[in-house]
Amino acid sequence: MDAVDDADWMRKALQLAACAVSEDDEIPVGALVVSSEGALIGEGWNRNISEHDPSAHAEIVAMRRAGQVLGNHRLSGCTLYVTLEPCAMCAMAMIHARLARVVFAAFDPKTGAAGSVFNLLADPRHNHRIEVTGGVLADEAGQRLREYFRGKRSKKP
Repeated sequence: MDAVDDADWMRKALQLAACAVSEDDEIPVGALVVSSEGALIGEGWNRNISEHDPSAHAEIVAMRRAGQVLGNHRLSGCTLYVTLEPCAMCAMAMIHARLARVVFAAFDPKTGAAGSVFNLLADPRHNHRIEVTGGVLADEAGQRLREYFRGKRSKKP
């Protein structure tokens, strides 16, 4: 896929991030999985608060759905797009799923595991490495996150 495709898919992931806020009042992170043939096979947004599930990050939700579509826990050849740099939990799930690529928008200087704090996706100790592209539409994704948290802080109980 090229940079234009990456930006187009990331725009869709940003739409999913908006659903996290509008439908579940969750942190605006959206993710989707695209097959090696270029088909959308899984999508999701943060649902960990609404589902009382610490693992229900946008990436995990999207990968679960993609696995169901493929009928396989391996997502070989697939690309995952996400609006925020994956955390360590999500990065390790991506490795176990055998994703080919991960494309993310905003960097996460506190918990990012795709280069910001950790670099789990490229760690040579793993038996699988994932191609990573970061910063695609980062300004827009970062602005949405800042606005969300600004709004939460202004609504003190």
